Amino acid sequence: PLPHLSNPTHPASTLSLVSPGRRRQRGGERGEGAASGDGMARATVKGKYDVDKNVASAVATVALNAGDVRLKASVTDATFVSGPSLSGVALSLERPGSFIIDYDVPRTDFRFQFMNTIRVLEKPVSLTYMHFRGANRTTLDGTVAFDPANKVSWSYAFGAGSCRIKYAYAHGSPRRTVFEPAYDVSKRAWDFAVSRKFEGDDTLRASYETSKKNLRLDWSRDSKVNGTFKISASVDLAEQHKIPKLTAESTWNCELF
Repeated sequence: PLPHLSNPTHPASTLSLVSPGRRRQRGGERGEGAASGDGMARATVKGKYDVDKNVASAVATVALNAGDVRLKASVTDATFVSGPSLSGVALSLERPGSFIIDYDVPRTDFRFQFMNTIRVLEKPVSLTYMHFRGANRTTLDGTVAFDPANKVSWSYAFGAGSCRIKYAYAHGSPRRTVFEPAYDVSKRAWDFAVSRKFEGDDTLRASYETSKKNLRLDWSRDSKVNGTFKISASVDLAEQHKIPKLTAESTWNCELF
């Protein structure tokens, strides 16, 4: 599960604070508000529109490099919708590849994340330990790449005992097509996903969750000039009327200094 802090007052608002090393483990997603160099400040604005709920949301993040650590401050639309407030405000301190400390201001809640890499049988194993203080929840994620085409990752939740294992296979010499079967041990259910990256920074991804009978299709474009844009459509196959639910997301980045 991708670590995030969600704004409970706005279901469509999601704030993701993940280090570059962590993002690479999650499939190479672009950072939200990551600074690009020492002494640089970077701003990111992410907008999302849920067609089914007719709800729009936004998240703004400012990141500042201070030596080998990075400081972040984020606000959501909930911060200003009823006048200035602390709702949706989050702070973060991170050292890329080492640790992240997130602070949810309105909840006065912390999330701690520590990353490390060890070698097992000459293979690097990336480990991520996370503790959510408010929910009293602890998880351990791991990833091992056997070669450039084959990778296995897992996520284990202490206490709940839930475990999810995923295998990723990148096909072909450009490795633009990726197959990702996953098995949830606690639910005894399979999930399947396949993605294809095209020329021009376009990516198409299809996934199916057997436990929820949810079919999803994502199209995204990642541009260094225009930012990122994604359109998603999902269908609950268990419903009698299988009407696709549509969402659109866009992210803009700019360097402040």
